[in-house]
Amino acid sequence: MLLLGWTAEPAQAQQIGVPNSAILTISSDRFYADSAFGRRIAREIEQDSLELSAENRQIEAELTEEEHDLTERRPVMEPDEFRKLADAFDAKVQDIRSRQDAKARALSQRHDEARGRFYEAAQPVLARLMREAGAGVILERSSVFLSANATDITDVAIARIDAAIGDGLELAVPQGAGADAVAPPPTQQD
Repeated sequence: MLLLGWTAEPAQAQQIGVPNSAILTISSDRFYADSAFGRRIAREIEQDSLELSAENRQIEAELTEEEHDLTERRPVMEPDEFRKLADAFDAKVQDIRSRQDAKARALSQRHDEARGRFYEAAQPVLARLMREAGAGVILERSSVFLSANATDITDVAIARIDAAIGDGLELAVPQGAGADAVAPPPTQQD
């Protein structure tokens, strides 16, 4: 009878999708990437990356044309005059490269910030899963040498976070905004 009671509890936990285990595992990369939030961010970043690539190709074509024009004009120009134009062109290229690199870094930073907001929103969801399972810890699945698949809560966690925050649009910092766009915490009044 005692054995039946012991085996009924894990079966009950399995029915609701949460294993009954003191230790749970999760694939945090898949948890983020396969969530509605992670898929939305990936689409936005991909779209912005494609737009940045197209912009870079357009700029490259314009600079190539400008360089070609400057090269053709060189034989009829005084060396000092040409040097001034060539130096100005080089400075322009460096400035454009710097601005385009900053845009690429901003895309990467936006991804990192979104991932941070996701995990912040996921904390209560994961804590609830731990309580339901009677677990004391959730370990990164890729760091565990050997475990039963039954301890993996990745699919359940994805379903729960999707139910809790959907695609997370309300958690998002506006596109193009960096850390400066986040409102500072309110100050206490004396």
